[in-house]
Amino acid sequence: MCGFVSVYQKYGQPVQKQEIERMTEQIHHRGPDDTHFFIDEHIGLGFKRLSIIDLAHGRQPLCNEDGTVWIVFNGEIYNYKELQQWLKDKGHQFRTNSDTETIVHLYEEVGFDTPKYLRGMFAFTIWDMKNQYYFGARDHFGIKPLYYTETPRGFFFASEIKCLLELEDVSPEVNVPSLYQYLTFQYNPYTETFFKGIHKILPGHCFLIQNNHLDIRPYWHVHFEPDESKPLSYYIEQTRAILENSVQYHRQADVPLGAFLSSGVDSSTTAGLLRKHGPLKTFSIGFAVGQNELPYARRTAEHFATEHYELEVTPQMFIDHLPQIIWYMDEPLADPAAIPLYFVSKLAREHVTVVLSGEGADEFFGGYKIYREPNALRPFAYMPQGLRKMLGNIASNLPDGIKGRNYIIRGSKSLQERFFGNAFIFSEDLKREILTNWVNQQTQHLHPIDITAPIYARASEYDDVTKMQYLDIHTWLPGDILLKADKMSMANSLELRVPFLDKEVFEVARKIPTKYKIAGGTTKYVLREAMKDLLPKEIHMRPKLGFPVPTRHWLRNEFYLWAIEILSTSQIDQYINKRLAIQMLSDHKEGKADHSRKLWTILCFALWHQIYIEKQALHDLNNVTISKIS
Repeated sequence: MCGFVSVYQKYGQPVQKQEIERMTEQIHHRGPDDTHFFIDEHIGLGFKRLSIIDLAHGRQPLCNEDGTVWIVFNGEIYNYKELQQWLKDKGHQFRTNSDTETIVHLYEEVGFDTPKYLRGMFAFTIWDMKNQYYFGARDHFGIKPLYYTETPRGFFFASEIKCLLELEDVSPEVNVPSLYQYLTFQYNPYTETFFKGIHKILPGHCFLIQNNHLDIRPYWHVHFEPDESKPLSYYIEQTRAILENSVQYHRQADVPLGAFLSSGVDSSTTAGLLRKHGPLKTFSIGFAVGQNELPYARRTAEHFATEHYELEVTPQMFIDHLPQIIWYMDEPLADPAAIPLYFVSKLAREHVTVVLSGEGADEFFGGYKIYREPNALRPFAYMPQGLRKMLGNIASNLPDGIKGRNYIIRGSKSLQERFFGNAFIFSEDLKREILTNWVNQQTQHLHPIDITAPIYARASEYDDVTKMQYLDIHTWLPGDILLKADKMSMANSLELRVPFLDKEVFEVARKIPTKYKIAGGTTKYVLREAMKDLLPKEIHMRPKLGFPVPTRHWLRNEFYLWAIEILSTSQIDQYINKRLAIQMLSDHKEGKADHSRKLWTILCFALWHQIYIEKQALHDLNNVTISKIS
């Protein structure tokens, strides 16, 4: 696990060593164990290493035998030993036992098909001197990030955006369409980031630069293929077997491993399967206010007999670290669960270097409660479209809080009209109110459907629940879940592995019929049944809660003055109607409405703007937050 930067100068200009050193230093937290560079005239590779496998010899950038193929790589390849043996049988000579060198020789053998062979999480760039190819890829599901920008002088790639902001010809500028869609999704769903001109390589995509031309294309596609011919017992057995296999593969490391543990099925499954292989350290986070996960996690830790560590996060801790967390995140992300993820990573890093976690189980096995909605709204499917629309209009005119109002409104809409993913923060009407006239003019032709419609079109053959999974795998999973998982763990120099997000696990999950995913009055039924004998009874059928962060309470109490300060001092007047935002905060404090998610979305953008656009020092922002909460 590590971070890298990768430079391709278009017209043969030599790479500026000071620039690539400056870029690489921005991600010291991703790899504090080693720093190394390779420069070949117009090509530059910079690397920060967190040593996990082959501690003595796994240094990067790394090359083949004759020094003609060079790589920088972030991630872990879990099937590298099988690939290594296959390549040795074909005559390749290895100098290390690292998964990185395996990718190099695999590229020599299969070329641009390399990522198709890899089982793991990865982002890499390869410089092929002989063919003058500059090739790279990102893993199937987007576990590891890969950003890039093009300037008149070249192409630049990096594990984090902040590296690219060190370029002399790049200056941070707000990408207004990203802000517009962020207010809906709580993350940026575009391939272009919040910084104009800086982009993401999408999951399952690779790129090739040849003759100064960048070509990006998919090497893999998500495809569901439910098989109704098999009984429930078959899928239970297959799920249990593949998850045991995946956890076994994800154990590969030359350093200590641990596991995150919440009150849910996903992390409990991961911890339980890992515990079968020996002693295990587990880590949990909770809050004193609201739903506290710690007692449930503690019970699960006792059930598995792990060495358990836990931390209760206070409002002061939360707000003190928030500016630094926003800096680590690179882009605004209004998911409050990112903050406890930062703290549990910090706790775990005191004891281990690698943790396993449960991300991806909900998207693969149908775990979100909203996936039950198509069944709940089934009566509307038998109504004529005109009647559904009329009922929706009537319900929309009813006062908020009337029982059944939201049910009728949602039932009156098609899936494409009502489901944009697991987060839906601002409606279009309220979004236009909270944004300034200038932004509205810039984005007048935009709509969230612009993001989701092409994805729904590719999923047209699926039932509604599978369409929702397909949408979430392409948007919510990389845009929110994996973004915070990577950034918050690497902020603490901790490698986070996700055994559910394995291509072999997906091969099993994609064939499970919906009737076995949403069944028994609950979600991810097959997974629950597969783990029935492993998990404590109170966890086995426990409903999914997400991570209950008490921002609703804190914004009415401990965070109120801090929020006023951020909204008042941040220079976001060009984008946000501050008067309305402050009024929403006041209404929230007085209990007139629950605006917590909307306010958190605005506050995260305001803080990000202060850090990256206004360039306020993190020290100054911390001083503000401390003075306001104490």
